[in-house]
Amino acid sequence: MDTSGHTAAYYKLKRIAEEEKASVEAALPAEPKRDGIDLMVAWSIIGLFVIAGSAAVYSMETILMPITLAVVVGIVLGRAADSLAKFGLPPIMGGLLLALFFVLGLASVVSALLGPMTDLAQKAPALAEGVVERVLPFIERFEWLRLAVARGTGNGALADTVMKNAGPVLGVVAAGLTPALVQTLIFLAALGLFLLGRLHLRRTIILAFNSRERRLSTIRIMNAIETALAQYFSIASLIYLALGVVTMLIALVGGLAMPPLWGLFAFVSSFIPYLGVTMMTLALLVGGLMTHEAILLALAPAAVFFVVHLVMENLVIPSILGNRLEVNPFLVFVAIIFWTWMWGAVGAMLALPLSLIAMTIFEEVREQQAERQLPA
Repeated sequence: MDTSGHTAAYYKLKRIAEEEKASVEAALPAEPKRDGIDLMVAWSIIGLFVIAGSAAVYSMETILMPITLAVVVGIVLGRAADSLAKFGLPPIMGGLLLALFFVLGLASVVSALLGPMTDLAQKAPALAEGVVERVLPFIERFEWLRLAVARGTGNGALADTVMKNAGPVLGVVAAGLTPALVQTLIFLAALGLFLLGRLHLRRTIILAFNSRERRLSTIRIMNAIETALAQYFSIASLIYLALGVVTMLIALVGGLAMPPLWGLFAFVSSFIPYLGVTMMTLALLVGGLMTHEAILLALAPAAVFFVVHLVMENLVIPSILGNRLEVNPFLVFVAIIFWTWMWGAVGAMLALPLSLIAMTIFEEVREQQAERQLPA
């Protein structure tokens, strides 16, 4: 066989293919070079989109806030329902059963807080005056504090202020009851419907992508989000329940009224990072000042609670959760400020779960595995 002829023909065909490729590439328009103006325009468009999206989220608070809360709670309850499926209970029935227990527990908490909060609102002027009378001897030890108080109208200034503003405050509270009721109904409806259609919604989102690679990535992201939220809420609930029991003992030993209520406050407020412990510490401080004459005894419940909470947040929770759910404290603080400004107290509670979701998506998208496998 004449192999030299075949070789020459091969190189000739290869040269022709390369010439055709070069001519096609030359005919294509050259990719424009991006300068500083183009980058500035691109980032300006992104910034305008972020501002417009934030304005839409802020203006649609009545609808988006309860739906977002229902989705977060539904993800956690749905993951728990999947665990109950091992015992023969269908995921839909398990999710609805857990949702019923959640709603009943929430109603019990509201019922337990409603009576004491109403009584506290009625006694607010007297309590404020009593706190001022107990704090004044301590304030008078410092010249600059004594001068600041002397500019007021007397020992009853704070109580008088509370009385004068009681009407407007009650008006604001009454005006907020109707939206709160509407949002509660939206939350309950969204939670039930989300648990009923969770599996179908999950399947629809996965099948919305055409390629197998993207579908696998979507499954991994969904599983990672569910795992992160389930781990955080399950472990945090147990730890904060223990904190509530410790707080109840602190209130009991410290001579504060209604120790179980203090424990319940500590459990609920702990789900709001930074702000929760601050409000709880201030509440214990006020309770101690109203109960004890001595300053050290009055400060003891708040100081002990703050130390216990500090140990749990910085030692117990990180040692159990590890680095898997570690979020930058500064980003958490910014998220709390942002979502509190957006959606108030509920936004503060959602700040950390939403940060966990965003962090999980970012980590899963960034992570490039050499060999793609089906998620477990």
